[in-house]
Amino acid sequence: MTRLRLVGTSWKMHLTSSEAAAWFAALLPAVAGLPGERELFVLPPFTSIWVAREWLAGSRIAWGAQDVHPDDAGAHTGDVAAPMLADLGCRIVEIGHPERRRDHGEDPALIARKAAAVLRWGMRPLLCVGEVGRGEFAAVAALLADDLSRCLAAVPAPDRARVMVAYEPAWAIGAGAQAASAEHVARAHSALHEWLEAWSANGSIPVLYGGSVNATEAPALLAEPAVDGLFVGRHALDPLEFARIAWAGLPRPLEALETARGGSS
Repeated sequence: MTRLRLVGTSWKMHLTSSEAAAWFAALLPAVAGLPGERELFVLPPFTSIWVAREWLAGSRIAWGAQDVHPDDAGAHTGDVAAPMLADLGCRIVEIGHPERRRDHGEDPALIARKAAAVLRWGMRPLLCVGEVGRGEFAAVAALLADDLSRCLAAVPAPDRARVMVAYEPAWAIGAGAQAASAEHVARAHSALHEWLEAWSANGSIPVLYGGSVNATEAPALLAEPAVDGLFVGRHALDPLEFARIAWAGLPRPLEALETARGGSS
C-alpha cells in the first residue's frame, strides 16, 4: 500500500505578493495530476498569504504561515495572531525554526505557547527541531527528545495527533549547506518517531525532513520508511524545482512540466 507523503515549503523572507502570484501560476500546471498519496503545502510570508488563498482555494494544496504570536490579541505591534491566520484559511503554522531561535531568541517555553495557540484555532503546528552542529548520534537523539518534550509541553492530549514535526539540523540549512545523508536522516527520524509514538496515543505524527532538500536528493529521502515527507526551503523558490520535488519517486507525466515551462528545456 502506497504511503502518504507530505511535501511543503516555507519561502522565508522571499517573494513579494506579485512574485507569489507568478509562482503559483507556474506551479499549478506543473503539479496537475499529482497522485493522492502526495500532499502539498505552502507557507509564504504574511504579506502573501492572501495570494495563496486566492490561487489555492479549491485545490488540494494547503497554505499556512511561518510564525504566530502566542496571544490571540493584544498590544503586540508587528505580530500576527492565530485567529488572524485561521481567518485567512491557514491550515499549517510553522513554529520553532532554527532561524527564529537564533535571530529572535525564541526558547522552548515560547514555542510551546505558540503550539497551543495554533491548535486552539484549529490549525496544525509544524514544529521544527534539530541540532545546531554535527555530533555523536546519541547526543543528537537526547537533544531532540529534550526539545520535543519542552516545545510540546502545552499540547493537550486530545490534540497531540494534530502535531507535525520537521527535522531541520541547523548545519544542513541555509545557503551553501548540503542535505544530511539519507542514513543520518533515517536514524534521526526513527528516534523522533519513537519519542512521538510514546507521547501520543492518538495516531501517527508525521516527521518531515527539511535540510537543504533538492530534486536530486528527494527520491532517496522519500524512500526512507521513517521519512513522512519533505519541508523545502530555498530550492522551492523556483516553482518548477518544487514541482520536481513534489513528483519525486512517482511516475511523472512529463507533459505537465513541459507545459509549465512553455515547452522549453
